[in-house]
Amino acid sequence: MDTSITVALIFCSVVMAGVHGDSLTILQAPEYVSFQKGEWPISGEKIPDMVALTMGFSIQEDLSWPGLLAGPLFQRPKANVLVVVRGVDGLAFPQSVASYPLENPVPFTLDSVAETVHSLFAEDTPVVLQLAPSEERLYMLGKANAVFEDLPVTLQQIRARLSQDGSVLTSLPLNSLSRNAEADLLFLSEVQVLHDITALLQRHRHLAKDHSPDLYSLELSGLEELGRRYGQDSPQYRDATTILANVLQKFGQDVFGLYGDSAVVEVVTVKSFEAPLTRKSRSILESKQISNPGSPYNLAYKYNVEYAVIFNIVLWLMILLALAVIVISYNLWNMDPGYDSIIYRMTNQKIRLD
Repeated sequence: MDTSITVALIFCSVVMAGVHGDSLTILQAPEYVSFQKGEWPISGEKIPDMVALTMGFSIQEDLSWPGLLAGPLFQRPKANVLVVVRGVDGLAFPQSVASYPLENPVPFTLDSVAETVHSLFAEDTPVVLQLAPSEERLYMLGKANAVFEDLPVTLQQIRARLSQDGSVLTSLPLNSLSRNAEADLLFLSEVQVLHDITALLQRHRHLAKDHSPDLYSLELSGLEELGRRYGQDSPQYRDATTILANVLQKFGQDVFGLYGDSAVVEVVTVKSFEAPLTRKSRSILESKQISNPGSPYNLAYKYNVEYAVIFNIVLWLMILLALAVIVISYNLWNMDPGYDSIIYRMTNQKIRLD
């Protein structure tokens, strides 16, 4: 009897070890965005395509992933929020729509989705916010420049925000976390950013009433620093994991409610990326040099995805027209009026008859 129990426990532990790993969790989604529950793995490089499909955009290659079904053509969510949590392969969320294993956790960005939103809804100025507090990386487009103008960006600004009124330090159960340790402050700073984003969205509820979809992309690495500093078996890491799971659960519920239950909130948990991500970014709030004189927000010039096609059409059309002019000019120059021109031929006959 004891032997069978031991075998059963070993089998259960092996099964749990097999399913444990990096994951994609759908915290919130409207009914018309159909995520099917199942253990269908998705590659990290396909996350941007999945986000684009949930927003109703087309992608270059078909996504052969059964976790997302085709939805109604004229009913799409008003916002998509993707949160990437580094340093942990899974969070114990109290509630979620679905969860899927993450394969090939390579670094990815939502730049292609942001470009599509900006190109299709440029006149409506949608909100596009991409933020990584630990790296002080910020990218904003559209109405995000006005809505999140007061959002703390640098680590110094965020830590100063922790000592002000409305700080998360007064409401969070810190337990083993310290207010003076560097790694702890980084984690608490990211939690503060989530709280401030929700507070700013509550002030600007009109964002959910326009016709353009909004896009949010956040990357959190505070748990990764805590695991590196204290170890993943430490009480600081366990307390931070519990705090972040509850904070993200509430963050998803608040955003989902602000957009009238018409938003998709995803959380990607990854232990570590397989390759480092090298990306140049810009901070619009702190930049003083204006690359586009016609824009007060230091926005880049508008770029159309069909630029290469239009450029080739114009280029080869100009070359063909130039060759046609050269050939016609050469033939006219070497033309014999008496034989090649019907005008001279008829005029010559009329002169002979007269």
